Amino acid sequence: QVHLVESGGGLVQPGGSLRLSCTASGGTLERYAIGWFRQTPGKKDHEKVSCIGAGDGVTLYADSAKGRFTIFRDNVQNTVVHLQMTRLKPEDTAVYYCATACTWYDDDRWGQGTQVTVSS
Repeated sequence: QVHLVESGGGLVQPGGSLRLSCTASGGTLERYAIGWFRQTPGKKDHEKVSCIGAGDGVTLYADSAKGRFTIFRDNVQNTVVHLQMTRLKPEDTAVYYCATACTWYDDDRWGQGTQVTVSS
């Protein structure tokens, strides 16, 4: 079973960019759909941001992410899936998580998330 760790978060000004990475241990990711999710302070739900399918690589994005975020696989390292985020807004501030699914569920295999803070 793969275990996932998120990285790449940080503090960025509005309009800035960040690239998040979802890195696997215990296996490779090419046969998994990978979803990126975020959780904002005070909210229990994990909002789906983006997902990339296994095999066909079909991608989908939340309306809030369309045109600004791009999910893609690292084809050199089959253990990494990135989320490139551009034109960041304060409302993108959240802890970002990845999972081997396009619908969130709690699992010990997922990481602790990476904090993204968009603020001037």
